[in-house]
Amino acid sequence: MKIYLSIALSLCGFVTVAQEIKVDTTKANDLKDVVITGQYGPQTLRNSVYNVKTISAARIKLRAATNVQQVLNTELGFRFSNDLTLGTTDVSLMGMTGRNIKILLDGVPMVDRSDARESLNQIDINTIERVEIVEGPMSVVYGTDALAGVINIITKNPGKQLLSVNARVQEETAGNEYNLLNGAGQHNQNLSVSWQKKGWSVLLGASHNEFGGWNLASKTATIAEVNSILSRWKPKEQFLGNTKIGYRNNNFNIWYRLDGLKEDIFVRNGLNPNNYKGILQTYTTHRYAQQLQSEYKFSNKLQLSAIAGFTKLDRATRTVIHDFSNNTEELSPGLGEQDVAKFNSTIFRATAIYILNQFVSFQPGIEYNRDAASGQRISGSPVINDYAAFLSAEIKLSAGINIRPGLRFIKNSVYDAPPVIPSLNTKFTLTKDLDFRLAYARGFRSPALRELFYDFVDASHTIFGNPNLKAEESNSFNASLAWAGIQGKDFQFRSTLSGFYNLFKNRIEFGISPANTSITTPINVSKYKTTGGTLENILIFKNLQATLGLSYIGRYNDLLEDKDITAPEFAWATEVNSNITYTFPNVNGSISFFYKYTGSLPSYQLATNNTAVLVKIGDFHTADLMLNKNLFKSLDINAGIKNLFNVTQLTNSSTANAGAHSTGGAAVAYSYGRSYVLGLSYNWYKL
Repeated sequence: MKIYLSIALSLCGFVTVAQEIKVDTTKANDLKDVVITGQYGPQTLRNSVYNVKTISAARIKLRAATNVQQVLNTELGFRFSNDLTLGTTDVSLMGMTGRNIKILLDGVPMVDRSDARESLNQIDINTIERVEIVEGPMSVVYGTDALAGVINIITKNPGKQLLSVNARVQEETAGNEYNLLNGAGQHNQNLSVSWQKKGWSVLLGASHNEFGGWNLASKTATIAEVNSILSRWKPKEQFLGNTKIGYRNNNFNIWYRLDGLKEDIFVRNGLNPNNYKGILQTYTTHRYAQQLQSEYKFSNKLQLSAIAGFTKLDRATRTVIHDFSNNTEELSPGLGEQDVAKFNSTIFRATAIYILNQFVSFQPGIEYNRDAASGQRISGSPVINDYAAFLSAEIKLSAGINIRPGLRFIKNSVYDAPPVIPSLNTKFTLTKDLDFRLAYARGFRSPALRELFYDFVDASHTIFGNPNLKAEESNSFNASLAWAGIQGKDFQFRSTLSGFYNLFKNRIEFGISPANTSITTPINVSKYKTTGGTLENILIFKNLQATLGLSYIGRYNDLLEDKDITAPEFAWATEVNSNITYTFPNVNGSISFFYKYTGSLPSYQLATNNTAVLVKIGDFHTADLMLNKNLFKSLDINAGIKNLFNVTQLTNSSTANAGAHSTGGAAVAYSYGRSYVLGLSYNWYKL
């Protein structure tokens, strides 16, 4: 951290020409915002056939976010779950788990080693220009996993300046724990440099994120003392680097991007008081993601684009036995305690946009994906090849009716993929202020390598993959009504009402092998459903911006597959959110309040008398209060409080195991409590 801080302070000393940063009013989901996810070309929110949500870099800055989870945790439909055993976090969207969410970085899929979408928090928050969220299946456009929706992380490009330098330092407590010298709390630093001239551009960035853990026992605590602390958050350290090099002119655009990550999660299991030896573990992740993208405009009627990407992901488990009496250590010989899992993913995608006339456009495309894996817990060195061709059209029947049908044709080297995936999106402009969208889409999720070929046995687990899995399929219906009737200079109001219904077939879940009840293996579940609706309102009045949203989402009670059980078909959960920002132009500052009420998460479990019992994970309130101020020229300061209501754990009334690393009835870990934030950012440029 000292290196980054000295760089930032040095910049303050030698720069004489700097940019004065005005506080951005960050008009949430402005109808003139341009989006690209799933579009034929850059498109305004109002004109898109999809219901797209956007989160800008300015809003991310207001939140003092250090990862994508902190950006999304007060958005409707998002829930996060923490695995304190592995030190990871997963996400769900609109009642569907993370494996049904497609996470993209500039349109290229992120690679994950397991069901949990760890990659979401392995993206450098400082590189993000905006986040685009499309709810509902996008499988025709983006292929597998895009059943619940797509989260597309759009990264920054060099600006119009010849040269710019940005530095950021942020310190944060972890609950009431903080110590700069021993690493307690959170410590974040970033430095980026960009240059552009005559169409050429270069961007370089590096970040360091350190989290010292929370509620940990002392380094010399015994095994019993460590185990007596139930909610322990593991220390984590990340080093991230990225570069982006590109060239563009009026008709041609090409760029290359490289992202690198090294992440360490540290585990102390306590020492044995009889021999003063203890087990120490480190989970190390290396991620290298490359992408090359290009676009060429042949004419006003024809444009071609292509994407080539390669991701290398390694995840190592290293376990040592540390002797505290003489400070020596040796590798642990325990089963599964030394492992390196390797995942490689290659993608090539080419699309064309052809405008037949002002009423009809076409988008044909091809896509190739190759996934490979190896490791102690992977059976063999499997490879999956996936081939796809897709075609969609945008038909404007009149000025107020836009229809987009689409088809995707699939061939997979390992399993029988759905041969054809259809979709139909429509948009009707009912009045100049009122838009109605109606869509049907079929989605699918290919069985992942880990589900087909996983092979892991230790003292507590016997888990084997299932090479006979079928692809998950879904039929989804979405509708939304958007009204933007008040669009004055000082007063704006917009409201969107939306609903959805999803029916899943062959959903993949872990279950007991019918051939051997001691083995856990992935199996296809006959069906699953989600349904619900949201209401979102946006108000802008002079210097005040406020949002108010409500969602009501139902998840299918799969116990009903047993005809002898009587229970409700859905278990319903409520969410309410509000984000408020007030800007003080005279002092070039702002105050922001980000709030969400997350209702209890109900489900049904089978009781001993073969009846369905309602169990719940408790409800909670979360809120962040942030202040942002431009001090002088290009120096900004932010300060605030996160997790204002100090929520650390959620009640849990379940009686059965909820997963491989959870215990029925135990409280569910949510956060490390209320934290206090202070940060500085410096932005310099040369025209």
